[in-house]
Amino acid sequence: MLFIGLDSGTQSTKAVVLDFETGAIVAHASEKYECIDGLPPGHLEQHPQDWTRAVDLTIESCLAQLGDRRSGIRGIGVSGQQHGLVVLDAKDEVVRPAKLWCDTSTAGECKILADAFGGAAGLIREAGNAIPPGFTASKILWLKRHEPENFARTASVLLPHDYLNFHLTGVKRMEYGDASGTGLLNVRTREWHRGLIDAIDPRVHELLPPLGSSLAAHGTLREDLRAKWDLPEGVVVSAGGGDNMMGAIGTGNVRPGVVTASLGTSGTLFACAGKPVIDPEGEVAAFCDSADQWMPLVCTMNVTVLTEAMRGLFGYDHAALEAQLISAPAGADGLTFLPYLNGERTPNLPNGSGVLHGLRTDNLTPAHLVRAAVEGVTIGLAYGLKRFESLGVTPTEIRLTGGGSRSAGWRQVVADVFGVPVVSLATAEGAGLGAALQAAYVVQKSMDPAVTLTSLADRLVSLDESTRALPNPALKDLYAAQLERQMKLTASLKSTGWL
Repeated sequence: MLFIGLDSGTQSTKAVVLDFETGAIVAHASEKYECIDGLPPGHLEQHPQDWTRAVDLTIESCLAQLGDRRSGIRGIGVSGQQHGLVVLDAKDEVVRPAKLWCDTSTAGECKILADAFGGAAGLIREAGNAIPPGFTASKILWLKRHEPENFARTASVLLPHDYLNFHLTGVKRMEYGDASGTGLLNVRTREWHRGLIDAIDPRVHELLPPLGSSLAAHGTLREDLRAKWDLPEGVVVSAGGGDNMMGAIGTGNVRPGVVTASLGTSGTLFACAGKPVIDPEGEVAAFCDSADQWMPLVCTMNVTVLTEAMRGLFGYDHAALEAQLISAPAGADGLTFLPYLNGERTPNLPNGSGVLHGLRTDNLTPAHLVRAAVEGVTIGLAYGLKRFESLGVTPTEIRLTGGGSRSAGWRQVVADVFGVPVVSLATAEGAGLGAALQAAYVVQKSMDPAVTLTSLADRLVSLDESTRALPNPALKDLYAAQLERQMKLTASLKSTGWL
């Protein structure tokens, strides 16, 4: 049996085909697209039709690679960028381009919603999360306030992956994981929050699709697509989910104790929890996952941003950067790099900037600067892990993804700073693999009620044991002090208005 996993992001859509028996990825394809040019600052939008075109092209490319093996396709799963707003009219045609997760034009609407419930703390008490500009709720209110004609035309509100599921099946539905990123879901009960929806417009109740389990089938592939692609009857499309939720499944993060850390342009830290994890301070997002559990998540805006800046500053290739990193001592001889080059989300410093502290003649070297940059961004994520632990989420292993995970020196820094063993995945396609795994689970469950997603993930998610790094106990106190120093510096500079 073969399963297609689709990963639709802001830059491209990727497709992988998973061989269920061997666990191998037997075909893959990708298709790029762009954001819409010429929009005002803060506005980031895409045409949903670009996504469906990319989905069709990547599936067709994978099927061409499979040849006659396409008859083995049994299911499709979709991972999509979170939070985006897709609005359809009564004829199911797109009303306007989708506003994306990274669109920050809705800050005014966020304030309106927060003020209606007594601030961010009130929103958290009501539904488990505050509503930052990225969340979908603020985008719906923005549409009502700034484009009332388009709001009046809207008959359906979908998220990006829901729209792709609709394209594949003709069915509109939302699952718990991605729905929790709208800001309108009470994550404690997995139900829409009536008061929050009414604060936008009571009509929104009619616009949202039915809500249901993330582990149930979304539908079956449309007959015209099935015939066009020469696939067998009854190809199942699973519920899918947001990219972080699918990334959790694709890294085997489907049981409490496992934490995934993504070392990409930005950094993401997320865990699996058997009950809601609500952060009263709002620094940890209290999402549902796409496996009918919960997924506390922390996001930082600066990770490989810093290491790429160091590479550009000194003209290093990746090997040279690695050599500099491992040549400098842990702690960089007292040099601290506050890594907020792009502002920051955790801690909340939208206008923040980078700071070097503790410079002396003996540590003003390229190696020390590289080491301080890597330690700075890693400690930023460790702050998130500390918030996890304060909320009762204790990791036993960190699974690394993203470009930074390819660096042996960086993996060791993560292990030492976090104080937990770390290991990378055997495949880089975490979200696509997670989508394929979810589809495989839905099909297998229909044949064998005893099957679990955990058992499938244990068999089909491969760790690269050659990358495993164990924490050095001798560095525990050093990095604990470094974390305290970095957060105190951040708090002090923020309180003066200098950060």
